[in-house]
Amino acid sequence: MTGTAPSKQTAGEPETQRSVRVVLLALMIAMLLAMLDNMIIGTAMPTIVGELGGLEHLSWVVTAYTLATAASTPIWGKLGDMYGRKGVFLTSIVIFLIGSALSGMAQDMGQLIGFRTVQGLGAGGLMVGVMAIIGDLIPPRERGKYQGMMAGVMALAMIGGPLVGGTITDHWGWRWSFYINLPLGAVALAMVTAVLHLPKKRRAAGTRIDFLGAALLTVGITAIVLVTTWGGTEYAWGSATVVGLAVGGALALAAFLYVETRASDPIMPLHIFRGRNFTLMSLIGFVTGFVMFGAVLYLPIFQQSVQGASATNSGLLLLPMLLSMMVVSLVVGRVTTSTGKYKAFPIAGGALMIAGLFLLSTMDTGTGRLLSGVYMALLGAGMGFLMQITMLVAQNSVEMKDMGVASSSTTLFRTLGSSFGVAVMGALFTSRVQDEMASRGGSGLTERTAQLDAASLAELPEALREAYQHAVAAGTHSAFLVGSAVAVVGFVLAFFVKEVALRGAGPATAEKPADEGTAKVAETV
Repeated sequence: MTGTAPSKQTAGEPETQRSVRVVLLALMIAMLLAMLDNMIIGTAMPTIVGELGGLEHLSWVVTAYTLATAASTPIWGKLGDMYGRKGVFLTSIVIFLIGSALSGMAQDMGQLIGFRTVQGLGAGGLMVGVMAIIGDLIPPRERGKYQGMMAGVMALAMIGGPLVGGTITDHWGWRWSFYINLPLGAVALAMVTAVLHLPKKRRAAGTRIDFLGAALLTVGITAIVLVTTWGGTEYAWGSATVVGLAVGGALALAAFLYVETRASDPIMPLHIFRGRNFTLMSLIGFVTGFVMFGAVLYLPIFQQSVQGASATNSGLLLLPMLLSMMVVSLVVGRVTTSTGKYKAFPIAGGALMIAGLFLLSTMDTGTGRLLSGVYMALLGAGMGFLMQITMLVAQNSVEMKDMGVASSSTTLFRTLGSSFGVAVMGALFTSRVQDEMASRGGSGLTERTAQLDAASLAELPEALREAYQHAVAAGTHSAFLVGSAVAVVGFVLAFFVKEVALRGAGPATAEKPADEGTAKVAETV
C-alpha cells in the first residue's frame, strides 16, 4: 500500500493510505485488548482468590465478562449503524477502560464480578466495532490482505496472554492484570480520535431504538450462555435451573423474532438472513467457534495430564495450531485479494478441520508431542481457511447501512458456537473421564478429574496415575470425535456458498457487485 492522496470516496471516507494504516493499527490494539483480557486474568485468578476470597464465586469472574460481551454485541452493532461507527467505538473503549480500572481497584469478589460486567460491555463494542470499521474502510476485495493481521492478533493473545498474566502477577501484583489495559487503551483511543474520520449519521425522523427487541435478545442470549456454562457443572443438565433457563431462553428468542418482524428499525433486521451467503457464513462461524474454543480448552489438559507438559507454558502448547492458523489465514487473504475467489476456502477449511479433529481423537497415552503437534497444525490450517473468510463474505452480502449488524451477528454466532463447544465437549470429556476412572479402580479421583497437572500427577501412586492418564486420553477422544462430527456440518454447508464477486477493485480489474441492493464501497488502495 503506497501513496498519500485521499482515495475515491463513497461512504464518506476522507482517509489517505497512511491514515488507513494508522487506523488499522489502532483497531488491532483495541482488538488485542478485548481478546487478551480473559487470557491474562485466567493466570491471575488463583492470586486474586487468595486475596479477595470468594472461591465459590470464582467462575462468575469469567462468566460475567462473557455474558456482557455476548449480550451487548448486537446492540453495539446496531448503534454503530444508527449513529456512526467512530463515536460508538470510542464509547466502547472508554467503557472497557473504566471497567478495567474499577476491576483493578476491587476490594471483594462481588465488586470484581460487577466491574468485570462493565468491562465485558465495553469488550462487546470493541470486537464488533473493529470488524464494522474495517468493513467501512476496506472494500471486501482488498480486505483479505488484513486477515492475517486478525489471526495474528488472536494467536498473540492466546500464546502471550498466560505468559504475560503470570509475569505481571508475579512481579507487579494481580491488579496490574487490569491496569495494563489503561495505557494500551489510551493509545488506541488517541489514535482513533485523531486519525479516523467517518461521517456522522443522523437517525431518520420518526425512527425509534428497538428497546424491546434489544431486551428480548439480551435475555435469550444470557439464558443460552448460562445453560452452556452451568449445565453439567454448577447444576445437572436435568435440573430445574438449567431446564428453566433453556425454556426461558427459547421463549425470549421466539418473542424476539416476532418483535423484529414488526419493529420499524429492528435491533437485528431479519432481512440480512435472506441472503444465502450471510446465513451460511453465520452457521459456519458457529461451527468454527464450537471447534476452536473446545480445542483451546482441552488440548492443554491432554498435554499436561498425559504428556507431562508444564501448565506455566500452556499458551506455548498451542503454538503449532495457532501458527498454522495465522499463516494460512494470511495466505488466504492474499489469494482472495488477488483473485477475488473464495468458495474453495471454506470447503478446504472444513475438510482440514474434520481431518485434524479426527486425528486428535486418536491420541492416547503413547502419542508424542511431535505427532500431536502435527495434528494441531492440521486443525489450525483448517481454522485459518475459515476464521476471517466468514466475516468477509458475510459483510459482502449486506448493504453498507447494515454493516454493523452484519458484523455483530456473525460475531455473535461465533461466540455462541464457542459456548456450545465448551459445554458439549466438556460434558462428554468429564463423563468419559469419570467412567474410565471408575472402571479402572480410580473412583477416588472422580471429583478431581480434569484438575490434575503434571506436578500433582507425579505425587500419585503409579497405578492411579496411569489410570488417570488413560481416562483423560479417553475423554479427549470423545470430545474431539464429536468436534469432528460438528465440523462435518460446516464442511457440507460450505458447498452451498455462492461465489458472489467481492466489492472493490482487485489488482487487475474492478468487479461489479453481484448481489442486488449492495452498496458501492470506496476503494482505499
